[in-house]
Amino acid sequence: MLAGCGGGSGTPLSPSPVGVKAERTHVRPAYKVLYSFAGGPGDGANPYASLINVKGTLYGTTELGGANNSYGTVFSITTSGSETVLYSFKGGYGDGEIPQAGLNNVAGTLYGTTEGGGSLCNRGGCGTVFSITRSGTETVLHNFGPYGYGDGANPYAGLLNVKGTLYGTTWDGGAGGGTVFSITPSGTETVLHSFKGGSGDGAGPWANLINVKGTLYGTTEQGGANSLGTLFSITPSGSETVLHSFKGGSGDGKYPYASLINVKGTLYGTTVKGGAYCRPSSGCGTVFSITPSGTETVLQSFGGTGDGENPFAELINVKGTLYGTTALGGTNGDGTVFWLSP
Repeated sequence: MLAGCGGGSGTPLSPSPVGVKAERTHVRPAYKVLYSFAGGPGDGANPYASLINVKGTLYGTTELGGANNSYGTVFSITTSGSETVLYSFKGGYGDGEIPQAGLNNVAGTLYGTTEGGGSLCNRGGCGTVFSITRSGTETVLHNFGPYGYGDGANPYAGLLNVKGTLYGTTWDGGAGGGTVFSITPSGTETVLHSFKGGSGDGAGPWANLINVKGTLYGTTEQGGANSLGTLFSITPSGSETVLHSFKGGSGDGKYPYASLINVKGTLYGTTVKGGAYCRPSSGCGTVFSITPSGTETVLQSFGGTGDGENPFAELINVKGTLYGTTALGGTNGDGTVFWLSP
């Protein structure tokens, strides 16, 4: 970091990243490709989700590839780059297919979701919840559906572990706008809330839930008072509250795809569209904060010369500074990495 001190009544430079531009160095960043997926029957392809670390070995999923009609895989990889396909999804009535989300470790067993496949849906597979041991033994814990009978369908998000019970969302099913559900490690599933959409409720939860002092928080990319998405809270027993309905336009974001993060009791997130700058009809997205009681503030409207556009992913907190990515925009139009103070 740069440092300095002012003379007289001047203020010393802050040691924080805000307002301080680091000098460019000629040291090459430490970076290495550990593994390149090959696809086909022998390997996975297109990993969408992040990895998890279990005792020094990394575990993840690929949406496609594998031994069975490219229905996706679960894999492990060492930090030195030795990859193993632990399981190839079979799809159809006997198994899930197309895992979009990452895994969750509960007492040494890994749990996850598949967006498609499963035995109960009447439209080509409504998805599953599965468990898998670190040696590769997979078990389907729940088949979502049948569609239209109250259960969820198509879980794009992963699972959240709260005191041994797993919680997740489905993008579709339930009352028509998706669900929040709980499931025990043995496979007992309960629909906690069916999103209704319209002006009174959200619809289409895409992202993972987070736990803040026993209350779960999440986003829906549709629904709400303006049909532009919502922020909601829900208790583990299923009492749901819409905290904020996005308004879009120049004053607010719209279409939140990402999970929220908790920083000292305040929640932070992103919206893909909306905001004060960029294209007036749609906007280029925002970063926002919201209190657990529902007071929302737009912190950043993306757009303008050199700025990013369309943040799809969640933020991370590094010592009080928020970091994230945008899919488009920047100097070359191909996206950015940015930081933002809370």
